[in-house]
Amino acid sequence: MKSVYLDVYCLNRPFDDQTQERIRLESEAIILIFKHIENQDWQWVSSEIVDFEIDKMPDLERKHRIHAMKIFPSHYIMANELQIERGQSLQEKGFDVYDALHLACAETSKADVMLTTDDKLKRLANRYSNELNIRVENPLIWLQELLP
Repeated sequence: MKSVYLDVYCLNRPFDDQTQERIRLESEAIILIFKHIENQDWQWVSSEIVDFEIDKMPDLERKHRIHAMKIFPSHYIMANELQIERGQSLQEKGFDVYDALHLACAETSKADVMLTTDDKLKRLANRYSNELNIRVENPLIWLQELLP
C-alpha cells in the first residue's frame, strides 16, 4: 500500500485561486489522492509539524477547512529530538525550517513520497536527493506516473 506525506502547500492547494491551469490541475490531483486515501487504497502520513504550520495561518476559514480534511491520516508523526536534529541538518543545506521538519518527519515515517506544490522545495530536494531518505514530488507529476 502506498503511503504519502502531504505538506501544507498540498493541503492548501484546493483552496487556492483555481483560475490558473496549474493550480487547478494540482488541486484535482490532490482531490484524487484524497479519494484514494478515503477508500483506504493509500495511507496518509501527517505530523504535528503540519498541524503547527496550519495553526499559524491567519485565514480562519481556510484553517478550519484544512483541519476538517485532517480526519483521514493513517499515521501521525510526533516530532522528537530525532526529527529536530535531522531538520537542523537539512536547514544547513538551505531548506526552510518547516520544509526541513516535514522532510525529517516524512523520512521517519518511511512514506513512499512527500508531496509538495512548492517549486523551491522541489528544486532543493532534487539537488540533495542522494542525501534524502524520501522522494519529494509534485502531486500532479506523481499521480501521472502512478496511474495509467
